[in-house]
Parts: sequence; C-alpha cells; structure tokens
Amino acid sequence: MSKTMRGLSEQDGRVYVYLANSVIGEKFLQKAEQEGFTFADGVKPTERCYAEIMAVNRDITINFVGMNGRIAFGSGAKTVGNEELIRIDFEKYIS
Repeated sequence: MSKTMRGLSEQDGRVYVYLANSVIGEKFLQKAEQEGFTFADGVKPTERCYAEIMAVNRDITINFVGMNGRIAFGSGAKTVGNEELIRIDFEKYIS
C-alpha cells in the first residue's frame, strides 16, 4: 500500500482516518492539500481545522465524519453502509 493520501483514497472501502492530536491533524491536512485533495465544496484542507476522525474519499476529497460514522468507528463495526470500514491511524500510517 502506498503511503500517500491517494493511496488511502484507492482502498476498497470507506476510509476513516484517526488523527491523535493537533500535530498529526495538521500534517494530515497539509499532506492532503499537497496531493490535491479538497473538501467537497472545493475548500483547501488547510483552510479548515481537522477533526479527530476524517474521511478520505475516492474522488480526491476529504470530509468530517458525522455522529453515525464516529459511532461506527468506535464500536468496531465492520461496515459503513455497504462498504467495508477501513480504520487508519494516520500517525502510524506515515511513520
């Protein structure tokens, strides 16, 4: 697996990324922006704050994860909707 944001977007499932602290959160946003990711409304990642759990999408966008996604992430659920839930600890992923 490629250690890029695009590598995450190419996973076969719904990718939720855990960001443990502000340093890791800022790295995530910077890396996403460097690789051409935006939020769905076109806003650059570094123009917004990070959240503890973010989603990386196949269409080269990122988004915040809502309440249901957070529950799925924390509960050990295997799927979100019809897709496999893939949990990534970003700090481990980039090291």
